[in-house]
Amino acid sequence: MIRVSAEPFDPHGETAAFAAGHKEAGALASFVGLCRAEGGSVDTLHLDHYPGFTETEIAQIDTEARTRFDLIDTLIIHRSGAVSPGEPIVLAAALAAHRKAALQAVDFLMDYLKTGAPFWKRESGPEGERWIEPGAQDYQARAEWKDRK
Repeated sequence: MIRVSAEPFDPHGETAAFAAGHKEAGALASFVGLCRAEGGSVDTLHLDHYPGFTETEIAQIDTEARTRFDLIDTLIIHRSGAVSPGEPIVLAAALAAHRKAALQAVDFLMDYLKTGAPFWKRESGPEGERWIEPGAQDYQARAEWKDRK
């Protein structure tokens, strides 16, 4: 399941609901990305996107993860709009029969979401606003998946 929403979400409730009824699963791995205050320099993170297009791009990332790893199911929730420090921005979760597939899938999903999901991000704080982009280390982490199977 993929959901992009301006509404806050409860990562623990979402993962519990996601895993419910999957008796064949031996592993649930998840990652929750939180908005950082950056030492008080960030009051709000703004995430802009094009509805429909963003979900389509995320679905392609999800399909790639499902192709690479032996998964039962995946869950991706991504915030849009204004996010305050401490609030969840993204949840990526994977259910699999075994832990390694679930853990690798979540790592893969996050590396690709960080660099490939079409969100425009800007931070607002006491010093004004600034646009933020993925860093070189983010693109390096994604590139390392090209050599892995």
